[in-house]
Amino acid sequence: MSAPQANPSAARPLSAGAIALMLMLCLTWAFNQIAIKLVLPDVPPMLQAMIRSMGALPVLFIIGTLRGVKFFERDGTWKPGLIAGLMFGIEFVLIFQGLRFTSASRAVVFLYTAPFFVALGSYQVLGERLGTSQWLGLAISFAGVALAIGVPQPNVDSHVLLGDLMIVGGAGLWAATTLVAKGTRLRFVAPEKALGYQVATSIPVLGVAAYLFGETITHTPSPLSLGLMAFQAIWVVGTTFTLWFALVKTYSASKLSAFTFITPLFGVVGSYFIMHDTLSLTFGVAAVLVIAGLFLVNRPSQSAAAPRDALLNVTKT
Repeated sequence: MSAPQANPSAARPLSAGAIALMLMLCLTWAFNQIAIKLVLPDVPPMLQAMIRSMGALPVLFIIGTLRGVKFFERDGTWKPGLIAGLMFGIEFVLIFQGLRFTSASRAVVFLYTAPFFVALGSYQVLGERLGTSQWLGLAISFAGVALAIGVPQPNVDSHVLLGDLMIVGGAGLWAATTLVAKGTRLRFVAPEKALGYQVATSIPVLGVAAYLFGETITHTPSPLSLGLMAFQAIWVVGTTFTLWFALVKTYSASKLSAFTFITPLFGVVGSYFIMHDTLSLTFGVAAVLVIAGLFLVNRPSQSAAAPRDALLNVTKT
Protein backbone atom coordinates (compact mmCIF):
# COMPACT_ATOMS: atom_id res chain seq x y z
CA MET A 1 0.00 0.00 0.00
CA SER A 2 1.45 3.34 -0.99
CA ALA A 3 1.81 6.11 1.53
CA PRO A 4 -0.81 8.87 1.35
CA GLN A 5 0.30 11.81 -0.71
CA ALA A 6 0.28 15.26 0.79
CA ASN A 7 -2.16 17.76 -0.64
CA PRO A 8 0.04 20.31 -2.43
CA SER A 9 -2.56 23.06 -2.01
CA ALA A 10 -2.31 22.82 1.79
CA ALA A 11 1.30 24.03 1.80
CA ARG A 12 0.94 26.57 -1.00
CA PRO A 13 1.15 30.13 0.34
CA LEU A 14 -1.47 32.61 -0.79
CA SER A 15 -0.20 34.80 -3.61
CA ALA A 16 -0.72 38.56 -3.57
CA GLY A 17 -3.37 38.10 -6.25
CA ALA A 18 -5.23 35.48 -4.19
CA ILE A 19 -5.19 37.73 -1.12
CA ALA A 20 -6.51 40.67 -3.14
CA LEU A 21 -9.22 38.47 -4.65
CA MET A 22 -10.28 37.17 -1.23
CA LEU A 23 -10.57 40.69 0.16
CA MET A 24 -12.73 41.64 -2.83
CA LEU A 25 -14.96 38.59 -2.31
CA CYS A 26 -15.42 39.34 1.39
CA LEU A 27 -16.33 42.94 0.64
CA THR A 28 -18.84 41.74 -1.98
CA TRP A 29 -20.49 39.23 0.36
CA ALA A 30 -20.71 41.80 3.16
CA PHE A 31 -22.44 44.32 0.90
CA ASN A 32 -24.89 41.70 -0.38
CA GLN A 33 -27.07 41.86 2.76
CA ILE A 34 -27.20 45.63 2.40
CA ALA A 35 -28.17 45.28 -1.27
CA ILE A 36 -31.08 42.98 -0.36
CA LYS A 37 -32.35 45.48 2.23
CA LEU A 38 -32.11 48.39 -0.23
CA VAL A 39 -34.18 46.53 -2.86
CA LEU A 40 -36.96 45.41 -0.44
CA PRO A 41 -39.08 48.61 -0.84
CA ASP A 42 -39.36 47.90 -4.60
CA VAL A 43 -39.21 44.09 -4.83
CA PRO A 44 -40.63 41.80 -2.08
CA PRO A 45 -38.17 39.29 -0.58
CA MET A 46 -39.30 36.01 -2.17
CA LEU A 47 -39.67 37.53 -5.63
CA GLN A 48 -36.30 39.22 -5.20
CA ALA A 49 -34.64 35.91 -4.31
CA MET A 50 -36.37 34.07 -7.18
CA ILE A 51 -35.37 36.71 -9.75
CA ARG A 52 -31.81 36.56 -8.41
CA SER A 53 -31.65 32.79 -8.96
CA MET A 54 -33.19 33.12 -12.43
CA GLY A 55 -30.54 35.66 -13.37
CA ALA A 56 -27.66 33.66 -11.87
CA LEU A 57 -28.48 30.34 -13.59
CA PRO A 58 -27.51 31.39 -17.15
CA VAL A 59 -24.34 32.98 -15.78
CA LEU A 60 -23.35 29.66 -14.19
CA PHE A 61 -24.22 27.82 -17.40
CA ILE A 62 -22.10 30.15 -19.53
CA ILE A 63 -19.09 29.98 -17.19
CA GLY A 64 -19.37 26.20 -16.88
CA THR A 65 -19.78 25.68 -20.62
CA LEU A 66 -16.67 27.75 -21.32
CA ARG A 67 -14.79 25.53 -18.86
CA GLY A 68 -16.09 22.34 -20.47
CA VAL A 69 -18.47 21.33 -17.66
CA LYS A 70 -20.98 18.62 -18.72
CA PHE A 71 -24.10 19.81 -16.91
CA PHE A 72 -26.43 17.10 -18.24
CA GLU A 73 -24.11 14.11 -17.92
CA ARG A 74 -25.62 11.22 -15.95
CA ASP A 75 -23.32 10.83 -12.98
CA GLY A 76 -25.68 9.81 -10.18
CA THR A 77 -25.74 13.25 -8.56
CA TRP A 78 -29.31 14.34 -9.24
CA LYS A 79 -30.73 13.02 -5.95
CA PRO A 80 -28.23 14.76 -3.61
CA GLY A 81 -28.38 17.74 -5.98
CA LEU A 82 -32.15 17.94 -5.53
CA ILE A 83 -31.85 17.63 -1.74
CA ALA A 84 -29.19 20.35 -1.64
CA GLY A 85 -31.33 22.51 -3.92
CA LEU A 86 -34.42 22.21 -1.73
CA MET A 87 -32.43 23.21 1.34
CA PHE A 88 -30.82 26.03 -0.63
CA GLY A 89 -34.24 27.38 -1.60
CA ILE A 90 -35.70 27.16 1.92
CA GLU A 91 -32.51 28.76 3.25
CA PHE A 92 -33.19 31.86 1.19
CA VAL A 93 -36.83 31.91 2.21
CA LEU A 94 -35.62 32.29 5.79
CA ILE A 95 -32.82 34.75 5.01
CA PHE A 96 -34.81 37.09 2.78
CA GLN A 97 -37.84 37.03 5.09
CA GLY A 98 -35.58 37.54 8.09
CA LEU A 99 -34.11 40.66 6.50
CA ARG A 100 -37.60 42.19 6.58
CA PHE A 101 -37.45 42.24 10.36
CA THR A 102 -33.80 42.57 11.38
CA SER A 103 -31.03 44.92 10.32
CA ALA A 104 -28.36 44.16 7.74
CA SER A 105 -25.63 44.47 10.38
CA ARG A 106 -27.27 41.89 12.64
CA ALA A 107 -28.04 39.62 9.68
CA VAL A 108 -24.46 39.46 8.42
CA VAL A 109 -23.20 38.40 11.86
CA PHE A 110 -25.88 35.74 12.39
CA LEU A 111 -25.52 34.41 8.85
CA TYR A 112 -21.83 33.78 9.43
CA THR A 113 -22.63 31.38 12.25
CA ALA A 114 -22.88 28.79 9.45
CA PRO A 115 -19.34 27.42 10.12
CA PHE A 116 -20.53 26.75 13.69
CA PHE A 117 -23.16 24.35 12.32
CA VAL A 118 -20.78 22.95 9.70
CA ALA A 119 -18.27 22.07 12.41
CA LEU A 120 -20.90 20.34 14.56
CA GLY A 121 -22.35 18.55 11.55
CA SER A 122 -18.93 17.42 10.36
CA TYR A 123 -18.33 15.84 13.75
CA GLN A 124 -21.76 14.14 13.89
CA VAL A 125 -22.39 13.29 10.21
CA LEU A 126 -18.97 12.92 8.63
CA GLY A 127 -17.19 11.54 11.70
CA GLU A 128 -14.52 14.22 11.70
CA ARG A 129 -12.84 14.78 15.06
CA LEU A 130 -12.48 18.35 16.31
CA GLY A 131 -9.45 19.65 18.17
CA THR A 132 -9.42 21.62 21.40
CA SER A 133 -9.31 24.99 19.61
CA GLN A 134 -12.32 24.04 17.48
CA TRP A 135 -14.43 23.12 20.54
CA LEU A 136 -13.33 26.33 22.26
CA GLY A 137 -14.30 28.29 19.16
CA LEU A 138 -17.74 26.69 19.10
CA ALA A 139 -18.29 27.64 22.74
CA ILE A 140 -17.20 31.26 22.16
CA SER A 141 -19.37 31.61 19.05
CA PHE A 142 -22.37 30.17 20.89
CA ALA A 143 -21.81 32.65 23.71
CA GLY A 144 -21.72 35.50 21.19
CA VAL A 145 -24.96 34.43 19.53
CA ALA A 146 -26.65 33.98 22.90
CA LEU A 147 -25.49 37.45 23.97
CA ALA A 148 -26.70 39.08 20.74
CA ILE A 149 -30.14 37.43 20.88
CA GLY A 150 -30.80 37.02 24.57
CA VAL A 151 -29.70 40.28 26.20
CA PRO A 152 -32.17 43.22 25.99
CA GLN A 153 -30.83 45.91 23.71
CA PRO A 154 -32.12 49.29 22.49
CA ASN A 155 -34.27 49.17 19.34
CA VAL A 156 -34.54 45.37 19.51
CA ASP A 157 -38.08 44.02 19.85
CA SER A 158 -39.77 40.68 19.18
CA HIS A 159 -39.88 41.33 15.43
CA VAL A 160 -36.12 41.92 15.28
CA LEU A 161 -35.50 38.77 17.33
CA LEU A 162 -37.75 36.79 14.97
CA GLY A 163 -35.68 38.07 12.04
CA ASP A 164 -32.48 37.11 13.88
CA LEU A 165 -33.73 33.57 14.47
CA MET A 166 -34.77 33.23 10.81
CA ILE A 167 -31.26 34.27 9.74
CA VAL A 168 -29.74 31.69 12.13
CA GLY A 169 -32.11 29.09 10.66
CA GLY A 170 -30.89 30.04 7.20
CA ALA A 171 -27.31 29.66 8.38
CA GLY A 172 -28.16 26.18 9.66
CA LEU A 173 -29.60 25.18 6.28
CA TRP A 174 -26.57 26.66 4.54
CA ALA A 175 -24.41 24.40 6.70
CA ALA A 176 -26.63 21.39 5.94
CA THR A 177 -26.25 22.07 2.22
CA THR A 178 -22.48 22.18 2.68
CA LEU A 179 -22.54 18.81 4.46
CA VAL A 180 -24.62 17.26 1.68
CA ALA A 181 -22.09 18.55 -0.86
CA LYS A 182 -19.23 17.14 1.25
CA GLY A 183 -20.79 13.79 2.09
CA THR A 184 -22.30 12.74 -1.26
CA ARG A 185 -21.26 12.31 -4.90
CA LEU A 186 -21.67 16.07 -5.34
CA ARG A 187 -18.11 16.47 -4.11
CA PHE A 188 -16.87 14.90 -7.36
CA VAL A 189 -18.62 17.26 -9.79
CA ALA A 190 -17.56 20.67 -11.04
CA PRO A 191 -18.54 23.56 -8.75
CA GLU A 192 -20.71 25.12 -11.48
CA LYS A 193 -22.79 21.93 -11.67
CA ALA A 194 -23.09 21.54 -7.89
CA LEU A 195 -24.13 25.16 -7.53
CA GLY A 196 -26.38 24.87 -10.60
CA TYR A 197 -28.45 22.17 -8.88
CA GLN A 198 -29.03 24.51 -5.96
CA VAL A 199 -29.83 27.63 -7.97
CA ALA A 200 -32.16 25.80 -10.41
CA THR A 201 -34.10 24.02 -7.64
CA SER A 202 -34.45 27.22 -5.62
CA ILE A 203 -36.41 28.93 -8.41
CA PRO A 204 -39.68 26.93 -8.00
CA VAL A 205 -39.24 26.84 -4.21
CA LEU A 206 -38.97 30.62 -4.04
CA GLY A 207 -41.77 31.02 -6.60
CA VAL A 208 -44.15 28.96 -4.44
CA ALA A 209 -43.10 30.95 -1.37
CA ALA A 210 -43.77 34.23 -3.20
CA TYR A 211 -47.26 32.95 -4.14
CA LEU A 212 -48.04 31.78 -0.58
CA PHE A 213 -46.92 35.13 0.86
CA GLY A 214 -49.03 36.93 -1.73
CA GLU A 215 -46.10 38.94 -3.07
CA THR A 216 -46.48 41.23 -6.06
CA ILE A 217 -44.41 44.02 -7.58
CA THR A 218 -46.73 47.02 -7.40
CA HIS A 219 -44.55 49.56 -9.20
CA THR A 220 -41.57 49.79 -11.49
CA PRO A 221 -38.39 49.27 -9.45
CA SER A 222 -35.99 52.20 -9.30
CA PRO A 223 -32.77 52.15 -11.35
CA LEU A 224 -30.88 51.58 -8.10
CA SER A 225 -32.96 48.49 -7.29
CA LEU A 226 -32.56 47.10 -10.81
CA GLY A 227 -28.81 47.64 -10.62
CA LEU A 228 -28.60 45.93 -7.24
CA MET A 229 -30.65 42.99 -8.53
CA ALA A 230 -28.22 42.60 -11.42
CA PHE A 231 -25.35 42.87 -8.94
CA GLN A 232 -26.78 40.01 -6.86
CA ALA A 233 -27.60 37.70 -9.78
CA ILE A 234 -24.66 38.21 -12.12
CA TRP A 235 -21.86 39.10 -9.75
CA VAL A 236 -22.63 37.65 -6.31
CA VAL A 237 -24.26 34.32 -7.17
CA GLY A 238 -23.08 33.73 -10.72
CA THR A 239 -19.49 34.92 -10.49
CA THR A 240 -18.08 35.24 -6.95
CA PHE A 241 -19.20 31.77 -5.87
CA THR A 242 -17.41 30.30 -8.87
CA LEU A 243 -14.27 32.29 -8.06
CA TRP A 244 -14.47 31.01 -4.49
CA PHE A 245 -14.62 27.38 -5.58
CA ALA A 246 -11.65 27.97 -7.87
CA LEU A 247 -9.61 29.38 -4.98
CA VAL A 248 -10.53 26.46 -2.72
CA LYS A 249 -9.26 24.03 -5.37
CA THR A 250 -5.94 25.88 -5.65
CA TYR A 251 -5.10 26.94 -2.09
CA SER A 252 -5.44 25.66 1.46
CA ALA A 253 -9.04 25.88 2.65
CA SER A 254 -7.95 26.70 6.19
CA LYS A 255 -5.84 29.61 4.99
CA LEU A 256 -8.64 30.97 2.83
CA SER A 257 -11.19 30.57 5.63
CA ALA A 258 -9.36 33.08 7.82
CA PHE A 259 -10.30 35.78 5.31
CA THR A 260 -14.02 34.94 5.38
CA PHE A 261 -14.29 36.28 8.91
CA ILE A 262 -13.55 39.74 7.61
CA THR A 263 -16.98 39.60 5.96
CA PRO A 264 -19.06 40.25 9.12
CA LEU A 265 -16.78 43.16 10.02
CA PHE A 266 -17.24 44.68 6.55
CA GLY A 267 -20.97 44.06 6.84
CA VAL A 268 -21.37 45.71 10.23
CA VAL A 269 -19.32 48.76 9.21
CA GLY A 270 -21.10 49.04 5.85
CA SER A 271 -24.53 48.76 7.46
CA TYR A 272 -23.62 51.52 9.90
CA PHE A 273 -22.56 53.96 7.18
CA ILE A 274 -25.00 52.99 4.40
CA MET A 275 -28.12 51.82 6.26
CA HIS A 276 -27.45 53.91 9.39
CA ASP A 277 -28.00 50.86 11.58
CA THR A 278 -27.80 51.45 15.32
CA LEU A 279 -24.90 49.54 16.84
CA SER A 280 -24.87 49.02 20.60
CA LEU A 281 -21.83 48.13 22.69
CA THR A 282 -23.48 44.82 23.61
CA PHE A 283 -23.95 43.83 20.00
CA GLY A 284 -20.40 44.91 19.21
CA VAL A 285 -19.07 42.59 21.92
CA ALA A 286 -21.32 39.78 20.64
CA ALA A 287 -20.06 40.26 17.07
CA VAL A 288 -16.44 40.08 18.25
CA LEU A 289 -17.17 36.86 20.17
CA VAL A 290 -18.83 35.24 17.15
CA ILE A 291 -16.00 36.20 14.79
CA ALA A 292 -13.28 35.15 17.26
CA GLY A 293 -14.98 31.83 17.87
CA LEU A 294 -15.40 31.11 14.17
CA PHE A 295 -11.73 31.91 13.60
CA LEU A 296 -10.81 29.26 16.18
CA VAL A 297 -13.22 26.76 14.57
CA ASN A 298 -11.41 27.13 11.26
CA ARG A 299 -7.92 27.33 12.74
CA PRO A 300 -5.80 24.28 11.86
CA SER A 301 -5.41 21.96 14.84
CA GLN A 302 -2.85 19.19 15.23
CA SER A 303 -5.25 17.24 17.41
CA ALA A 304 -7.95 17.16 14.74
CA ALA A 305 -7.64 13.97 12.77
CA ALA A 306 -9.71 14.91 9.75
CA PRO A 307 -8.96 17.25 6.87
CA ARG A 308 -9.95 20.83 7.44
CA ASP A 309 -11.91 21.29 4.20
CA ALA A 310 -15.13 19.94 5.67
CA LEU A 311 -15.10 22.59 8.36
CA LEU A 312 -14.89 25.33 5.77
CA ASN A 313 -17.89 27.53 5.34
CA VAL A 314 -18.55 27.64 1.60
CA THR A 315 -19.39 31.31 1.60
CA LYS A 316 -22.46 32.59 -0.27
CA THR A 317 -25.61 34.68 0.04
